[in-house]
Amino acid sequence: MQDAQTENNELIELSDEQMDFLESRAPTTGFVAGLGSGKSLVASLKVLMFKLEHPTIHAAYYLPSYPLIKDIAFDKFPKLCVQLGLQFKLNKSDKELFISDNGVDLGKIIFRTMSEPENIIGYEVGYSLIDETDILSIEKMTIAYENITARNRAKLPNNEPNIVDVVGTPEGYKFFYRNFKETPFVGSRLIKASTYSNIHNLPPDYIEKLSRIFPPNRLKAYLNGDFTNLTSGTVYEYFSREKHHTDEEIEKYETLHVGQDFNIGGNVSTINVIRNNKPRQLGELVAKDTMMTIIALTKLKDKGHKIIIYPDASGNHGSTNASKSDIQLFRDAGFIIDVPSKNGAVTDRVNTFNVLLANGDFKINIKNCPKSTSALEQQVWDKNGEPEKSKEHTGGAVDDFNDAEGYFLVRKFGITKQTIQTYKKRFN
Repeated sequence: MQDAQTENNELIELSDEQMDFLESRAPTTGFVAGLGSGKSLVASLKVLMFKLEHPTIHAAYYLPSYPLIKDIAFDKFPKLCVQLGLQFKLNKSDKELFISDNGVDLGKIIFRTMSEPENIIGYEVGYSLIDETDILSIEKMTIAYENITARNRAKLPNNEPNIVDVVGTPEGYKFFYRNFKETPFVGSRLIKASTYSNIHNLPPDYIEKLSRIFPPNRLKAYLNGDFTNLTSGTVYEYFSREKHHTDEEIEKYETLHVGQDFNIGGNVSTINVIRNNKPRQLGELVAKDTMMTIIALTKLKDKGHKIIIYPDASGNHGSTNASKSDIQLFRDAGFIIDVPSKNGAVTDRVNTFNVLLANGDFKINIKNCPKSTSALEQQVWDKNGEPEKSKEHTGGAVDDFNDAEGYFLVRKFGITKQTIQTYKKRFN
């Protein structure tokens, strides 16, 4: 815990995570945090700190809606200015806050909503702060971020970089997760803070009340700042990055077991080995069609790996050309094929996968298999009690990775009805 001394000799207590965010000079820093963790406070402090350091250059603060601007710009910022001994003038109609320090003009902070990202035009700033990014859809937030970055172009002294920072509470696997965790912005940093880190500034029963209100999956997000599915129960509920990660790699001449899912416009392959009779997923592959998949896997076969393909049985019927099925193309390329006449029940694949996860027998190299890892975390049950399927069938969707791996697992480690009953007794 660290203290910031104000002009009025008050102390603003900052957690280590808040101070880390305040001092970060990465091109974009994400501060993902639980409810009540002080994210808006430290965001406001960082904007004011920029103004003190760059008095002639404007800054911008972005929020999802006008009511939130009223809360932050018209209430919290003025109070913080008073604490810091700064003078201010608020223009509510233009949503701008003019700052001065002992009569020295420090320029203005521009407040804008992101609900209509096409209206983020007509000005330029040297620093931008985005608050509560995950309230908006990924699509709308992506457009807003692009427009915000375009506005963030005022030239800074000494060739300093123009920074765009992001703060907020995670709302599932949305903009924050996609751009700071799954496929991070170049040069970005992600700082995570829990509600507990700011407990000294909260009512004594605050966390207890949250625990009574929210179910476990929401508490992970709203207390710990974790990225987790908030819409419904996940299909692979026992999966954990910590529990199921392995640093193992494919070894020379090792037999590779490939789960294969076919899609119009894209195929998904999961690459596995079996060690001590337990599955290890150590690679993944997305290719635009079956021939490109064969080319990629042939490169592995040419290195001395025996390769066994466990495909979607429907590949016997669909085809990528007029004469041969997808599976026949694999056979013609010299791969060993393990495929039944038709796919078994989806529940068999799911139950097999979940038993392996619950027992800790399945491991995955999450560094080599980022999309497969995200798929395990994100797939949920639909309204009919089935694993939710993507509306797009271009390959690489969440369900494609889980289906591909499931074809391999159920054929090599398929569970019996007796195993299912034992599994239910242990974990239900």
